[in-house]
Amino acid sequence: MTERSGCPYAALSGPRFEADPAGLYRELRELHGPIAPVVLEGGVRAWLVLGYAEVLAVLRDPDLFSHDSRLWLDRIKGLVPADWPLAPMVEYRPSLLCTDGSEHQRHSTAVAQSLARFDRRVLRGEIEHMADSLIDTFVTRGEADLLTEYAQRLPLLAMGRIVGLPAPEGPHLVRTINGLFDGGPDALAHQVVFQRMITDLVAAKRSTPGADLASWLLAHPVGLTETEVIEDLLVITPTEPLTNWIGNALRILLTDHALHASLTGGRHTTDEALDEVLWQDPPMQNVAGRWATEDTVLGGTVIRAGDFLVLGIAAANADPSVRTPGTELTGNRAHLAWGNGSHTCPAQSPARLIAQTAVNTLLDRLPDLRLAVPSAALTWQSTPWIRGLTALPVEFTPDRPVYGGSPWPDPAAPPEPTPPPAAEPAAPTPEPQPQPQPDAQREPEPTPADPPTGPGPWWSPARWLRGR
Repeated sequence: MTERSGCPYAALSGPRFEADPAGLYRELRELHGPIAPVVLEGGVRAWLVLGYAEVLAVLRDPDLFSHDSRLWLDRIKGLVPADWPLAPMVEYRPSLLCTDGSEHQRHSTAVAQSLARFDRRVLRGEIEHMADSLIDTFVTRGEADLLTEYAQRLPLLAMGRIVGLPAPEGPHLVRTINGLFDGGPDALAHQVVFQRMITDLVAAKRSTPGADLASWLLAHPVGLTETEVIEDLLVITPTEPLTNWIGNALRILLTDHALHASLTGGRHTTDEALDEVLWQDPPMQNVAGRWATEDTVLGGTVIRAGDFLVLGIAAANADPSVRTPGTELTGNRAHLAWGNGSHTCPAQSPARLIAQTAVNTLLDRLPDLRLAVPSAALTWQSTPWIRGLTALPVEFTPDRPVYGGSPWPDPAAPPEPTPPPAAEPAAPTPEPQPQPQPDAQREPEPTPADPPTGPGPWWSPARWLRGR
């Protein structure tokens, strides 16, 4: 059992991390074992859980490791800057993402059972049509950026259909979400537009329900309020992890010629190739956060009540205790990319269907697809959370469009940051408090770095995933 008083904190940011995150995880494991002390932007400290067994233990015990950031002792003690840029990432919301126990069960039951109502055969056909229509926009050129022109667009078009947005709203949703995730000067305005889109959608489905997720959530017998449905759709609709799952899969298929040959030759299925990507390059490499509800020991390290834990999904998937050299990954779904326990992702089935259809349709339409740059020239997003490319330029033999090749609509003007309609207030929830330990039992408090300046908006999936 290890008490980490005065232990150095490794930074999950900066050139060292961005150049080789997997190498840093290996070094931290060798130095600290399955639990490592890390510091996030703004001087905020946390425990990075690197071990597969330890991540699994945290995921399976929400009573001991809660999603509720109101337990965070460092914030209670004033050690987290008020305008910390990652605050939206961990802020408590009454949604599927943040609740535990019976409240989480209400949300997850409604979401899982509503998603299960979709006819997979019909949905697959609709997604194939969307994929073909997107490929048509660039197929005659013989070149494309598969990330921005395909992987970022298809999941959002499909998710727009699933949640119940009218088809003409699809490109608008894509522009809004991508503008939000770009993190540029209009990101907050795009966030307001996105929240307004979902709020208006739920109001419309309340009066005129359809065969879609929003309508089925509103009508589900667990009795979600309109505000709760809005909160859950704000979590479910953005598809950045799915975008990067597709992008990472296409990268591996274009650079690993043996895997590509086994897939096109029928020795591997698309499903197996996609799971291999979730082992090697999970689109969410680290997930924040969990907070200890009481003093405990995890992986031989003392974790105090109110301590902040970051779950190292990529590090856990590469844990030598489960991934020795030469480990066969084909058909193995024991990776932690979907989570585990009560918070296992309820949208696995539609996400997998979208990813399968994206890869299969593209390889069918463009059989000689190849990278347009050396693989070493591909660059990754600089964030500790997402594992995704910044671009995926490719070349191929030009072909004729299937549906006429209508161009992708030109981007609209930046949205006006008009506040969304006021939602019904959520029922007040008592704020849980951890039991502080005597100062003599806790390690000395580090002094946070000067907090960055900038606005502190309400919850935003862009800031949640990119840490900006």
